[in-house]
Amino acid sequence: MALVLQASWIVQAIMLLLLLIALASWTVIFSKFMALRRIRQDNAAFEAAFWSGASLAELQGQTLRNIQSAGPMERLFASGMREYTKLRERRMVDAAVLMDSTQRAMRVSLHREADAAEAQLSFLASVASVSPYIGLFGT
Repeated sequence: MALVLQASWIVQAIMLLLLLIALASWTVIFSKFMALRRIRQDNAAFEAAFWSGASLAELQGQTLRNIQSAGPMERLFASGMREYTKLRERRMVDAAVLMDSTQRAMRVSLHREADAAEAQLSFLASVASVSPYIGLFGT
């Protein structure tokens, strides 16, 4: 402790900055860990329901009722079913157009889910690459 108190103000400021960055990084890491754990649980629950033999209409109904707490796989399914249902209501009978539109909707949803999962990773990458240099500056 005496070493920190006897350091110059610039070294103390750098140590404080590194401490704050470390705390922010651990907060992001912990929140990512918890989010990925929840995603795994949500996806496993949906996959079990999907392969249980229930009809797609029943699954869609369950998903729409629980859309706020739905996991990524469930939201991906919901976007595909929404597009499929919309096209079927318009009397779309061309299977190629139906599948292409449904796959496109699911691809967009997949990209949104990936973007959400990757949020704040650039912060962690920046901290990992810059922290050693900030530490060296303080010595």
